[in-house]
Amino acid sequence: MIRVLLIGDTMARAGRRVQEERLHDLRAQRDIDFVVSNIENAAAGFSITPRIAVDLIAAGVDVMTSGNHIFDKKEILDYIDQEPRLLRPANYPSGVPGRGRWVGKVKGIPIAVINLQGRVFMPPSDDPFRAADAQLAALVPAVKVILVDMHAETTSEKVAMGRYLDGRVSVVVGTHTHVQTADEQILPGGTGYITDLGMTGPHDGVIGMRTEIVIERFLRGISLKFEPSEGEIKLNGLIVDIDEETGHALRVERVSLSHS
Repeated sequence: MIRVLLIGDTMARAGRRVQEERLHDLRAQRDIDFVVSNIENAAAGFSITPRIAVDLIAAGVDVMTSGNHIFDKKEILDYIDQEPRLLRPANYPSGVPGRGRWVGKVKGIPIAVINLQGRVFMPPSDDPFRAADAQLAALVPAVKVILVDMHAETTSEKVAMGRYLDGRVSVVVGTHTHVQTADEQILPGGTGYITDLGMTGPHDGVIGMRTEIVIERFLRGISLKFEPSEGEIKLNGLIVDIDEETGHALRVERVSLSHS
């Protein structure tokens, strides 16, 4: 058996800090073998920088997934080609820097991570369903443990991806909305699933941003610059136990840990 932790959208300094201060202990306490963290909003809410990526890897993150904000920081354009542990959605057009799949071994067990992005209410991208098929076809049969981050806005598109990949991958987790859902389950074919992992960072604002700025936008339509909030820090995610022989999920556990 292999135990993995998938962490919901890392939001700004608060989201980075909780991983830097808690992740090593959490891995030891819960016997976690492998950690995937979505770093979509790690740099003040928008993308990531090379320095932050290095710090998160040092904190205990094995692979970083992302989504529509990945290229908001120009310095990531070169770095993402050099760092295979930092992914962008696999269904971006050909020629875009970076890659959408990571393959390696944990405890001698082959494991793959695939990053996808939805199309409903999201920036333009290629079909994530056909992209998922292509990514799976590129894997050798020995890779049974396969983790999928579906970065998407709508519940329906994420549920559909979970059902589409059921029995073909170990787990499908949704990211992007910053609100953790309570529908963790193992689908009929053996795939672990949750519609959204939630957000790792400050929960005292509006999906990670300062409340007064967001309300001002709604009330007056004034586009003030978003600023991350910093209170009520939580680590949101999902722990999944996976049978390395079949690739099927054996157990799923939703995680929401408070951090002072």
